[in-house]
Amino acid sequence: MFIESLKQLIAADMAAVDQVIRMRLRSEVLLINQVGEYIVNSGGKRLRPALVVLSADAFGYRGKRHYDLAAVVEFIHTATLLHDDVVDDSDLRRGRASASALFGNPASVLVGDFLYSRAFQMMVEAGEMRVMQTLADATNTIAEGEVLQLLNCHDASVDIDNYMRVIHCKTAKLFEAAMRLGAILGKANAAEEQAAAEYGMHLGTAFQLIDDVLDYSADEQQTGKHLGDDLAEGKPTLPLIYAMQHGTPGQATVVRGAIEQGDVGRFDEVLQIIHVTGALEFTRRQALRESESACAAIAALADSKYKQCLLELADFAATRQF
Repeated sequence: MFIESLKQLIAADMAAVDQVIRMRLRSEVLLINQVGEYIVNSGGKRLRPALVVLSADAFGYRGKRHYDLAAVVEFIHTATLLHDDVVDDSDLRRGRASASALFGNPASVLVGDFLYSRAFQMMVEAGEMRVMQTLADATNTIAEGEVLQLLNCHDASVDIDNYMRVIHCKTAKLFEAAMRLGAILGKANAAEEQAAAEYGMHLGTAFQLIDDVLDYSADEQQTGKHLGDDLAEGKPTLPLIYAMQHGTPGQATVVRGAIEQGDVGRFDEVLQIIHVTGALEFTRRQALRESESACAAIAALADSKYKQCLLELADFAATRQF
């Protein structure tokens, strides 16, 4: 399986990243340590920090600063997850009780704030303006994406362009930043750095589109999410938008009502409409296009086992089942 080969390729690097994460999570406040340890041990693919490592290696970087920056990226991602679970009132994260369900909403919000502030401390320690600019811009864009998604909830009039903007801000931007950081460390030129960033943006978009698909088709045991969570939260994701656009007027009315009311009780009916209209197949095709664009972005990058891994990762992003 690809994920296993990825882990083997960068096992030593990721062990070093984990060591940084655990060291920099430490606080004199016990609750921060408890919530932080719970999140760190909760699984997850660690893809965003892995991208920092892969990008740095692909651009010939041979130091150790990428471990710190990979940890920063993971802290920013984890902070967004903590805040997401509070906003979405989620009781599950990766098959386990979410931090907000276990420790409460106030603790989740405040520990998320701690992770953001610790990430910014580490950015300053990096002492490089391009690194700080990349991460500060990414963090701000992610926050904008979170607000855009909140505004879109229960709004059945959201179109594809509007939804793709949310994906680019909320999810893909951190993938983009992770790749850019590796290129910066590897002293890539402006064109190479931009190519790395474009790879990350397309990769992150593909991942989110497949997450949209899996919310209506996955094995709950594999994803650690309840099917229909997006519908319950009133999120107009791409499969729902496509189904409304290509279904009959009656089908569009059903989907529209389910979004506006967050009516998970109509999940089976909505799911049937999604299948009949080919919405999942359409969304998978869009993810494949993003994957192809990601690969095209780094076509000129020098051949290496790290570039090959990035190409395989793009394919995995658009074809995964979990």
